[in-house]
Amino acid sequence: MNPFHSIQWIDGVVRMLDQRKLPAETVYNDYTTPDQVAEAIRSMVIRGAPAIGAAAAYGLVLVPWHARTDDVEAVRAELGRADEVLRASRPTAVNLFWALDRMKQRWTDPSLDTVTRLRDALLAEAHAIAREDVEINMAIARHAFPLIPDKATVIHHCNTGSLATVDYGTALGIIRYAHEQGKELFVLVDETRPRLQGARLTAWELIQYGVPFQIIVDSASGHFMRTMGVDLCVVGADRVAANGDTANKIGTYNLALAAHAHGVPFYVAAPTTTIDMATPNGEAIPIEERPAQEVTHVLGECIIAPAGAAAANPAFDVTPARYITAIITEKGVVYPPFEENLARLFR
Repeated sequence: MNPFHSIQWIDGVVRMLDQRKLPAETVYNDYTTPDQVAEAIRSMVIRGAPAIGAAAAYGLVLVPWHARTDDVEAVRAELGRADEVLRASRPTAVNLFWALDRMKQRWTDPSLDTVTRLRDALLAEAHAIAREDVEINMAIARHAFPLIPDKATVIHHCNTGSLATVDYGTALGIIRYAHEQGKELFVLVDETRPRLQGARLTAWELIQYGVPFQIIVDSASGHFMRTMGVDLCVVGADRVAANGDTANKIGTYNLALAAHAHGVPFYVAAPTTTIDMATPNGEAIPIEERPAQEVTHVLGECIIAPAGAAAANPAFDVTPARYITAIITEKGVVYPPFEENLARLFR
């Protein structure tokens, strides 16, 4: 386990590592209401699809934990309001809705007929979601291990490690596990504009793990594939559609195109909770549009564009399934045809 934690539950407090402050500062924030948790998700104190799901689950637990009434139906009504607030915090990551749906099955259970029973059941469910996330990540890493050659050069986009999950990580967890098992890896870390999750967060994590790396600008991936040689690309996912189209941090699509042009395997690491069989294809995935200031300013501080310049800022893009070599899940490695083989996972 890590010496740092993206999220923890501490006796009625949801504690999150403020990822906006990394790598300069390691600051933990405490939250005691679901509205505060929703704002933390929205403002990217915590980010990464699995971590967002766990945060939302713990955010709901805060309602019965801090309730000032013994009226269980009044608490259920407040849970309904909190559920709506948390669902609105970020639209693309399907884990958010999966975790909230799972929690809703518990808080709507009529057999939980006291606030104490409701509180205990919700806390147990949130703990289960967090615990299972770590187990899932380890399983993904083990399934991916044979795909990673020794002395491999890997390109990674965004941040998918312990900071993006409850612990260990998805795509970065694959790199971490291979390193821990003795494979020699060198990682090219996309900086991941505009919020620089690669340069700030992935680089910070790789230092903790002792994995050698270099940060590169997002647009340099094709150059390094041509001149240096790259063995594989591995990225995470915020939502995988039923046909294999994958929404991930903006810039993933460009990386997949470069990999395709150079014959480099392109892998998506995705827990099955990220696979949305109700979404037929990438066209149906909602794409979050974030504030223009994230583009016109560096980390909201240093302006890099003329005053009044317009900017578009989609947080995610969709990589068509035809550019994905395989999707690595906790249940195994899924190859094309994805529409058929992803459906098999859920049968």
